[in-house]
Amino acid sequence: MDTKKLYVGNLPWTMTNDTLKELFTQFGEVTEAVIITDRMSGRSKGFGFVTFATEEAAAAATQQMHEKEIEGRKIVVNVARPREERRPGGGGFNRGGGGGGGFRDDRRSY
Repeated sequence: MDTKKLYVGNLPWTMTNDTLKELFTQFGEVTEAVIITDRMSGRSKGFGFVTFATEEAAAAATQQMHEKEIEGRKIVVNVARPREERRPGGGGFNRGGGGGGGFRDDRRSY
């Protein structure tokens, strides 16, 4: 697991990639800082990822920034987990499996 990449959650909606990077550079070299945005609206989803050059810098940032208040919000900082693979298929509301609606020809004899 890459312990140099941190998940940062509960971010203020005004935070940008640049302000996120600035916030964490006090702990060491930040190689990447990205706010995750909604594909449709382009607005922040309220979380992002910060990657450091060293594990020591990431550990210091986690220890000192977790639950720190930024613009009235207590941010969450921890080691990022690998992205879970999604099953192929469409989205939608039918998460329980099974068919997806449509015409059914259920002719039963009574």
